[in-house]
Amino acid sequence: MRSPLTSSLSRRGLLTAGGALGLGALLAACGSKDDGGSPAGSWTFTDDRGQIATLDAAPKRIVAFIGVAAALHDLGLGDRVVGVFGPTTAADGTKDAQAGDLDVSKVTVLGNAWGEFNVEEYAKLNPDLLVSNMFDDTLWFVPAESSEKILGLVPSVGIKTFDMPLSKPIDRFAELAGAIGADLASPATAEAKTRFETAAQAVREATAANPGIKVMACAAWTDLFYVSTPARNSDLIFFKELGVDLLVPDSVNADGYFEELSYENLDKYDADLLLLDERTQGLQPAQLAEKPAWAKLPAVEAGQITPWAPEPRFSYAGCAPLLERLAESIASARKVV
Repeated sequence: MRSPLTSSLSRRGLLTAGGALGLGALLAACGSKDDGGSPAGSWTFTDDRGQIATLDAAPKRIVAFIGVAAALHDLGLGDRVVGVFGPTTAADGTKDAQAGDLDVSKVTVLGNAWGEFNVEEYAKLNPDLLVSNMFDDTLWFVPAESSEKILGLVPSVGIKTFDMPLSKPIDRFAELAGAIGADLASPATAEAKTRFETAAQAVREATAANPGIKVMACAAWTDLFYVSTPARNSDLIFFKELGVDLLVPDSVNADGYFEELSYENLDKYDADLLLLDERTQGLQPAQLAEKPAWAKLPAVEAGQITPWAPEPRFSYAGCAPLLERLAESIASARKVV
């Protein structure tokens, strides 16, 4: 889901004029991995922008969006990730959920919030490849104002994670990992895939055994409440395919991901079960308790709220627990609307 913060936060400038001069020299010193007139590389990968990343050999030093880095770790490539960007740690220093099982103390964090990406530190890492997912036609969390510098340093790969069921981007990240050198037949990967498939079946069985449970995927920010449509998010598309009765808002924004509601209009939609955005930027039930309209929602009164990860790490290991949690929530929910 495109972050609601995208439209409300100003993006912080990454470099002062002096820093830009220093960066220019550094980029010139590092050069592009394809510079020097060398013939076409022996490693290529065509991404979901239709762009072909070309290197002399499979990348060994990867910089990635934090959720992507965690997915690559799940697939056995954690030792190749040298830098990350995107929400990596919370304000109290704890690891963000999107980091998964990646040891964030062993990588360089180039930016922890929207608009943050330290281009100079990125260049110093001497990366081979940059990888991110895409919730539109751009690389997620790569700032537009510095993207030319960032994407001009080394090849990049973007994997589409919208307008398709969850299983497809998971397969694409596995394809990328395999192309880099991951053993997709390893016991760990095979076990994770089986767990994912079992969890998906559990959701099917839960919806069949407890029909009619209306589910609303939503996010709570300080000033606005967001009701997501199951039309674009890959996880919600997949949930719907599994039989989940997801609420469809009737007035989504221009991006087509969600409808924005003021807290005065929070009761526009009723649902039996709320999937509430668990990302660190969003408000959680304890913080929402002071908002009267929230407390009056039928699902809230019934205590039927479960965390939702609208930016999952796209791996079998990353998504299986999310499906298991959803199956348990639906199985135990009761009709309240």
